[in-house]
Amino acid sequence: MLYYLLYPLNEHLAGFNVFRYITFRTGLALATAFFLSLIAGPWLLEKLQALQVRQSIREEGPSHHQIKAGTPTMGGVLMVGAFTLSTLLWADPTNAYVWTVLGVTIAFGAIGFADDYIKVRLGRNLGLTTRQKLVLQTLVGLGGALAARAVAEPATHAGALALPFVKELLLPLGLFYLPFVALVLIGTSNAVNLTDGLDGLAVGAVAIAATTYTLFLYVAGHIRIAEYLRIVHVSGAGEVAVFTGAMVGAAMGFLWFNCHPAQVFMGDVGSLALGGGLGIVAVVAKQEILLVIVGGLFVLEALSVMIQVGSYKMRGKRVFRMAPLHHHFELLGWSETQVVVRFWIIALVFALAGLATLKLR
Repeated sequence: MLYYLLYPLNEHLAGFNVFRYITFRTGLALATAFFLSLIAGPWLLEKLQALQVRQSIREEGPSHHQIKAGTPTMGGVLMVGAFTLSTLLWADPTNAYVWTVLGVTIAFGAIGFADDYIKVRLGRNLGLTTRQKLVLQTLVGLGGALAARAVAEPATHAGALALPFVKELLLPLGLFYLPFVALVLIGTSNAVNLTDGLDGLAVGAVAIAATTYTLFLYVAGHIRIAEYLRIVHVSGAGEVAVFTGAMVGAAMGFLWFNCHPAQVFMGDVGSLALGGGLGIVAVVAKQEILLVIVGGLFVLEALSVMIQVGSYKMRGKRVFRMAPLHHHFELLGWSETQVVVRFWIIALVFALAGLATLKLR
């Protein structure tokens, strides 16, 4: 809301004209979310400890992870609160895309909050059942698809899919658009959730992917740059870069407390919100397919689980020592820090590969 308060002042002082620039407000959103996380983090940690909001560790996980039992969890509320407030402060409140991405992200976070609350309340590692969680995610996913189609600008973008490596081509999906977007949102939220198994791993990878989509959104929303790069121009999408910038700042601030050894875990409230947020910004930017590349690390983590489960059911044998993939490398002898940093490097390579596609058209 500060956008409306500060920008009109340019009529009296020219310096306030900078608030009209998305790049400037994106930087402010990042910094605001980062410092909000740093300032509120110690207070939240104290509250979580006082309320005994503690993590339960899966018995079937690596044995050395049992020492993490009792670490405060549900720290994802710190990130969600920080990037939501920062977005509201610096984004244009008349932009429908901003409200769409905020609504979808918070809705996924609410599902995660319910899941975490049940775990903490009952003192177990199982919260919502798989069916309950999937039904709720499907409802939010379909709601997000409807919202994305309703606010699409221009209207020709509604219900259409942009194909990577092809210049400005939109493929109308018709009735398939709603389940497709729902699948993107559900898949991304669950993939980030599966990646959240080591200190700092998921939040660092999300920060890398969100930074990449900040660039995609700005480019898609800028008509001249979009025309030059021959990608689909999405009028108004650039404003969502303020949201992704805030997400990056909140993730960096949370990493301050979540790096090894973690003082707090994000819980499902954080991982589902971040995954849902990445999914919906990919939809808004018309870069859904590229999410497979930009979020390649999350794809590998999810695939490792599917391969492991499928192989065990069909052959009675496991492909990996343990799934998700990060646990496999832990059991190969890599330290937790080695796994996290090396996986961040992989996430960065995937992000750069995604950006490289901007010229491959």
